[in-house]
Amino acid sequence: MDGRSAAAALALYLVFMVGSEGKALAKTEGKSFQCLCDSTHSKFIPPKAIQNVRLNQRGPHCQNVEIIATLRSGKPVCLEPSASWVWLTVKAILAYFNSLS
Repeated sequence: MDGRSAAAALALYLVFMVGSEGKALAKTEGKSFQCLCDSTHSKFIPPKAIQNVRLNQRGPHCQNVEIIATLRSGKPVCLEPSASWVWLTVKAILAYFNSLS
């Protein structure tokens, strides 16, 4: 593959990746040893738009810590764990639910 072909392939790959916004992979039977997130979303999401948050620790199934927020619309969104707003929002949501019980 020459330099132009490699550059074109890379550009095409990046164009397709731009449309990906922290999408969670669909769960499939028999494939329990995989990451659930194929990309992450780092832009701020208002806490009122989040219905549920699930934290998956890294392990043999996945090398990444995964934070999956389910929006009120029912759409799952994988959040970027290194984004500071993510941890602040998760802590606030957990504190709210702990105060209810």
